[in-house]
Amino acid sequence: MNIRVLLTLWRREVSATFASLIGYVVMAAVLLLLGVSFVLIVDALREPSDIPVTELFYGSLFFWVILLLSTPIITMRTFAQERATGTYETLMTTPVSDPEVVLAKFAGSITFYACLWAPLLPCILVVRHYTSDPSALDWGTVASTYVGILSLGNLYVAIGLFASALTRNQIIAAIVGLALGVSLFLLSFAAPALAGRAPWSTSILKEFSLVEQMWEFARGVVDVRHLIFHSSLAAVFLFLTFKTIEARRWR
Repeated sequence: MNIRVLLTLWRREVSATFASLIGYVVMAAVLLLLGVSFVLIVDALREPSDIPVTELFYGSLFFWVILLLSTPIITMRTFAQERATGTYETLMTTPVSDPEVVLAKFAGSITFYACLWAPLLPCILVVRHYTSDPSALDWGTVASTYVGILSLGNLYVAIGLFASALTRNQIIAAIVGLALGVSLFLLSFAAPALAGRAPWSTSILKEFSLVEQMWEFARGVVDVRHLIFHSSLAAVFLFLTFKTIEARRWR
């Protein structure tokens, strides 16, 4: 695997994302949602509370709306648009391997995803500046929250890439990616629903609870098991993406 080729493909992917109208629409929507959540956090801090600022943000619905909706939209164009416009065939005839293409598109999408969350830090700093309780914000908690955001982002971007590799229609790719992502998210509520019925299945489903995992990150707890879980699932979807691309190359 050639690092120079990977960097070239990564720059190509990042440039295409930031040059697209969809990219700016997603950024505007995320900024709006972060702004609304910022207002709610400020309102919640009017009363003394021991809850960290990061947990207040995560406790709102906006975090999951941003995660579940932005990742399929970011990734829907990665393979689907290139196949629809014909640039995919041109790309695959160049001296690049399928893993390089998949990893470069994954890295480009993650870069854009990380940029979407950058405005969250200034919001937190403003809250810290004006709050009467400096202990409401701890830098370790902020760091662990960002670790959780990026770790979940890796998983959901990988899901989106797989969905985009399945079709040449961007809308269908976004819908499939959203359906897979929401299904994985809903597993978080399966364990409480089955509590007391099947203990063994409840314990297994708890390991798939993204809500509980992110809640720990927001409270400053970085559990390596959660990072391995997200990375392993992301690797599975990247492998499926690679196999889908490989099959289409030889079809």
